[in-house]
Parts: sequence; structure tokens; C-alpha cells
Amino acid sequence: MEEESSKNKLSQDDPLVTAASLFTDDLILEILSRLPARSVRRFKCVSMPWRDLIADPVHRKKLPQTLAGFLYRARRHHFVSVSDSAAQVDLSLTFLQPKYKYIDYVDTCNGLLLCACSENNEECHYVVCNPATERWIELPPRPQAFSDGFEYCAFCLAFDPKVSSHFHVLEFGETFMDVGSCVTGVNIFSSQTGAWIHRDCGLVEQFTTRFDEFSSVFFGGMLHLVGKLDPVKIYNEPALLVVDMEGKAWKTIPLPSRSGNGTIGLSRGCLYYASTTRAHVSNINKRTDVRATKIVTLWCLENDDSKEWVLKHSDIIDEPLSTIGLEWRVFAIHPDCDTVFLDGDYMSMAAYDMQHQKFVRIHNLEEGNNRRYIPYVPLFTEALAVADGQ
Repeated sequence: MEEESSKNKLSQDDPLVTAASLFTDDLILEILSRLPARSVRRFKCVSMPWRDLIADPVHRKKLPQTLAGFLYRARRHHFVSVSDSAAQVDLSLTFLQPKYKYIDYVDTCNGLLLCACSENNEECHYVVCNPATERWIELPPRPQAFSDGFEYCAFCLAFDPKVSSHFHVLEFGETFMDVGSCVTGVNIFSSQTGAWIHRDCGLVEQFTTRFDEFSSVFFGGMLHLVGKLDPVKIYNEPALLVVDMEGKAWKTIPLPSRSGNGTIGLSRGCLYYASTTRAHVSNINKRTDVRATKIVTLWCLENDDSKEWVLKHSDIIDEPLSTIGLEWRVFAIHPDCDTVFLDGDYMSMAAYDMQHQKFVRIHNLEEGNNRRYIPYVPLFTEALAVADGQ
């Protein structure tokens, strides 16, 4: 009893607790709404009133949310949780099922999901929805192909609630050549106009999105899409295709790693690139170790115009990976810290904290998954206010 009384007295005498008690709830929420999601979660520890204030469902609309987990499909929808921020959110999308029998995840961006839906597994409709509010909108029919050999190959969602409540959907098309294919145009849907437009490719270089590691990021009003330069060459170079929401400004940015598997992600306001490559290390007998040891690198694009990447971390992940004999690849970057996510041969998902060099197995994956994992960060604001579905 004396120990508990002493702890309470220390808590009352804590200057931070004393200062926190002087703020009104509205003022606290206003301050917290301007902070990164990771800081908001840490401030739950300031006091019990702050914890209850932050956890209140009514206040979630004003506060930034962190990564909740990953959506993927293996015969049915699955969700791998990495935090509790998506509690009470229907990520099985049952609110779409009264109209659509078949639903596939396509892309996500800042809380919205782009899905390919059909009623009879024949005619496909594209739907953008917010699982946190269960509001959704079906996009109008897309423009037809513009020439022979033209094929749609990449569908991306672009949305930033800090800038606008409107979103864009970009549909890239490629034309087949003698060897490989290259981007020749894009269809862009704007929720503000409710219509599609078509733009021809504005690149001088040839670029293909047909790359094993598909990923995209909407950042600074531009979509950044992973692909490769010079697709007609055998040893083409991984790069980013960057295009604005009007399809008028195009450019490419070479990626820092030309081998291995990689992905891009937006973290703490900057664009990051992470990749894995196989490494051969020596054991205690100085013989080559043939285990599946991996080098994981994390790069930051500090200046989009200079196209220069800065290496932040480079680690050899040895024991946790090699002992289970899986071929690991990085597929996502945490939006709030230097943590990357990896999957191993369709079987397992893991996280690696590069700052503290800590490896954690997260989840055993379902058989038959397509290794396409879509990160989900919940958005509790009333986005899609003009949505026609409910």
C-alpha cells in the first residue's frame, strides 16, 4: 500500500502530468492532430485521461493513424495485423458484397482501397472504398484501347487527405514490341470531375511496369511507380516512373540497387526504397556459407529533383533468416520508422527493425497467396462524401 501511495504521489508531482492536466480536451486533440501517428501512440502513456482521449472512437477522425497491417488474397480475403489501429474496421468488405460477388484488392493509398469487382465474374467494375466508414463509389467505364497491341498493365490509386478530399485512379497502358513492352499512355480518373482522360506517355526513355516488384507511392502530387528502363535490353535498369495527376509532367528516377528485390514507401514525409540481395558469408571455418543470408538496404530520396538516393541502413540478416531456409524479400516499408516487412517463399511474413537490428516473425501466410500485400492505414474521416454506394 505504501509503495502504491508513493507511486501515485510521484505521478502527481510529475511536471509533465501536472502540465498536461491544464490543457482542455479540445486543445490536446488540436495539438495531437498535427503530430505523426507514432508520436500520438506514445502520448497514450502520458496519463490515463490522455489514453482514454486518444482511444475514444469519436476522436479518431481528428488523429493520424499508423499502419494497421496488410491485405492479401489466398482463395479469400485475409488481413495480417501489425497494430490495433484497424480495430472495428470491416476489412472483409462485406458492405460491398450485396452488389458484388467477386472482389479483388488492386491498390491502396492513405486509407482508401481500389478494388476490382464483378457481379458474375465477367464484367469488371472498379470501386474505390473507405473500409473505416464503409462508403464507396463505382468508377464509370474506362476508355477503350487506343491502338493494336495496347494493353493495360498497372492500376494505381492516388489520394492525399491532407491536400484534398478527391482522389485519382491511374491506369497505365503498354504496347508490345519485338522484345518486351513499354508504357505508351495512361488513363486518369478524377473524382472531382467524375470522368476519365487519356494522355500519351511523355517520356523520352522507354519504360515498362512489367516488373516482379510492383509498388507505387503518391507523394508531392506525383505518382511514383516502380518499373524498369530500356525494356528491350536484357539487363534493364530498375527505376521509378513519376507522373502528375494531369498526365502532363513525366520523368524517371533510377533506383539505387540494380539487383535483388525492392519496394518503395513513404515514411516520415520522405520517399524510401528498400531492397534485399543474397549474400555469401564465411562461417567460423572460413568456408563459404550457402545459407539464404540476405543483405537489406534502406535508401532515402531526400531531393526528388536531384534524383539522388542517400543510404540510411545496410544490414546482413543472418541467423533468423538462414536457419529456417526461406528466400526472403522486402515488400513494404513502415510509414513511421526504419522497419521493413519481408515475406518468405509464400509461407511467412516478418518485420525487421533496421535501426535496432531486430527481426520478428509476424504471421504464417495462407497457402495459395499471390505475394501481393497491400498496406492499410485506416482513415476515419468522412472521405468519399459524394459516394453513390451504401
